Amino acid sequence: MSRVGSYRCWLVPVLLSFCAPAAWSQEKPAAYIVEETPLAQISHDLSMGKVSAIAITKAYIDRIKTYDGQLHSVTRIAPDALAQAAASDKRRKAGHALGPLDGVPIMLKDNIDAVGMATTAGSYALIDNVPARDAELVRRLRAAGAVMLGKANLSQWAGLRTTRGFAGSTVGGTPHNPYDLTRSAAGSSSGPGIIAAASLAAGAVGSDTTGSIWGPANVNGVVGLRPTVGLVSRHGIVPISSTLDTAGPMARTVKDAAMMLTVMAGTDPADPATKDADAHKSNYAGKLETGALKGRRIGVIRGFSGYADNTRPVFDNALAVLKAQGAELVEISMDGFADLGIEVRQIEAYDFKPDLAAYLKAAPTAVKTRTLADVMQFNSVDEREKLHSQDRMESAAALSRGADPEYARLVQSAKTKAGKDGYGKAMKNYHVDALVVLAGGPAGVIKPDESDPVVGLASRPAGARQLSASGLVALAGYPDLVVPAGFVDGMPVGISFIGMPWSEAALISYGYAYEQASQARKPPQAYKTH
Repeated sequence: MSRVGSYRCWLVPVLLSFCAPAAWSQEKPAAYIVEETPLAQISHDLSMGKVSAIAITKAYIDRIKTYDGQLHSVTRIAPDALAQAAASDKRRKAGHALGPLDGVPIMLKDNIDAVGMATTAGSYALIDNVPARDAELVRRLRAAGAVMLGKANLSQWAGLRTTRGFAGSTVGGTPHNPYDLTRSAAGSSSGPGIIAAASLAAGAVGSDTTGSIWGPANVNGVVGLRPTVGLVSRHGIVPISSTLDTAGPMARTVKDAAMMLTVMAGTDPADPATKDADAHKSNYAGKLETGALKGRRIGVIRGFSGYADNTRPVFDNALAVLKAQGAELVEISMDGFADLGIEVRQIEAYDFKPDLAAYLKAAPTAVKTRTLADVMQFNSVDEREKLHSQDRMESAAALSRGADPEYARLVQSAKTKAGKDGYGKAMKNYHVDALVVLAGGPAGVIKPDESDPVVGLASRPAGARQLSASGLVALAGYPDLVVPAGFVDGMPVGISFIGMPWSEAALISYGYAYEQASQARKPPQAYKTH
């Protein structure tokens, strides 16, 4: 059965029950238009009784059925999506709404556990991985009344499989950019990025190891927030690296992302990294002001990956907007930043085997792959999986994190160079409130799988290419917020606000002020013309 066919089959009984004659009045109300409607507006309309959660959820399902056959951003619809919406409507009618997100449909990257849906990480090795409990961030979203609409496609294993080109996943297919179907949606949170851009849900949750939210937000023209490591629990998410992983919201507006983060953030005993989250979280959407940039010193760093002749005008225009909003711009040299690309790959390789084993230990009994070795064996014999190489997995399988004294030194050194001696030093020495960088270049053309040359851990020496701003952010554990900034040859690019740990509220306020002044985002149209 095809991917599209599978979720359509799951929809049929739900839609039939919803469409029973008794559910219709004599005159059908006008359909609610969800395309480009902000999550915040949907929340308001629900609270005012202007629309039902069922109507909104059905509208998104209809859009998915209409458009996702060519986008390949959705892997499955929750079989109880309309039942969740009906429960929300019942709560609101009784005056017991659970908060602003009650009844709002949210999509989850397919490496995040949600009861009732398989968590596959894009691999048939986990096709039977239907969890008995939600990931902590999903538990929080459900407790706030949000409708878990379904699962979003991704780069298989969030990119930790092969160094050769592999666009998307075997389960979900190849994702396509909604601004140009021949272009990439980046990774690994490609599905959430497309879903946010094309209005296939009110918002989406992605995960980020070294740019997996940042990249798709940039090339799909949406807002993406990678929080401080430890603000949002990683428990119940298929991991790459407990050192680098986090999860965050992806949406069409800064306020929408802020509303989601407010619910998702918090301490979770199952994830020790979040022990200080409750002390730092806040209502991120509560104090958004268009004048937030006035009097703020913003450090400007040029030269990171994506900064080039064709992208410079977009970045310069964005800087002009920041300045017009009252920000003082401070140019910061690239000299203080180290090329840590090799260290990033090494840390991922060290962490993947033990962190994956810890996740799979709690998987349901139907899941037969319990270790990285099991997954690799499955890949070597399964007809669908053996078509792709797995050299990144092989590199990870050869390492032993606990037995190697080099690991701790590697992590400490890389985190210090990226954080305290990198971004942190720049912010301190230049006395700036935040940093701003170009988020990247426009999306490239999708290449055939396995067509890229192999890029091993040490095959590109330090200094061989532009530094990755997102990789350094990940190593530092710092937060960043990507906001749409403009277009290069019709394709979107963004800027990223980077701050010190726990500075999400400030970054969101700066991003909001910039967004409102620039109005740089324009919705995609290409996906509707095929």
